[in-house]
Amino acid sequence: MQLQGESSASATALRPALAFPHHHHGTSIHIPAPPRVGPIAVGARIVQQEGVKALFSGVSATVLRQTLYSTTRISAGLIAGAIGAAVGNPADLAMVRMQADGRLPAAQRRNYTSVVDAIARMSRQEGIGSLWRGSAMTVNRAMLVTASQLASYDQFKETILEKGVMGDGLGTHVTASFAAGFVAAVVSNPVDVIKTRVMNMKVDAGKAAPYAGALDCAIKTVRAEGPMALYKGFVPTISRQGPFTVVLFVTLEQVRKLFKDL
Repeated sequence: MQLQGESSASATALRPALAFPHHHHGTSIHIPAPPRVGPIAVGARIVQQEGVKALFSGVSATVLRQTLYSTTRISAGLIAGAIGAAVGNPADLAMVRMQADGRLPAAQRRNYTSVVDAIARMSRQEGIGSLWRGSAMTVNRAMLVTASQLASYDQFKETILEKGVMGDGLGTHVTASFAAGFVAAVVSNPVDVIKTRVMNMKVDAGKAAPYAGALDCAIKTVRAEGPMALYKGFVPTISRQGPFTVVLFVTLEQVRKLFKDL
């Protein structure tokens, strides 16, 4: 279908009965272009002329292309997310504790005055290593978010353009990026719930921690509250992730266009 109407089509593509020379007794013969046909007609013609196997011509190249394309996109996203999460974990930990402080009894509240105060007191009271409590979950979440955002945005955008739904403009970028944000929220919310609970747990001296780790937290959460507990806070997550992803990719596209036009 993509080759229909190609101006460089050679005469050999015509049936022998129609392959007249361009000049006959000094006059030009005009051969009208065949009418465009839809996907069902094209598929039926391919099967009739070349067999069912022809529908899978080039499948090995398609598989290799998709494997390399998707793997590279996802790997790049995983690496970028992991580095960002590892560096930002202390601030993430401080944010979780500051936001959850109001849920604690007044006597147990940490009452951090700022992120600087939170990081300084955690370092002093719990050791430098405590700043990376839950870092494995932070890294995993960031890897999932970044990889799913990058891969799904490209895929949604590619599909919209291939289907001809919209052109390569703001509408396509907003639609694809919001869809990518939704995917990222679905993928990351369970990890986010576990990360928040691990980071927020209060470890008293001489007592066992509420959770031995991320897996223990996940198991205890599901047993006590059911599988859907892993999607608590999903609406706020998508409400944050959606606009953030839209701004991220729309800005990226505009910056890319700016550099392209230079």
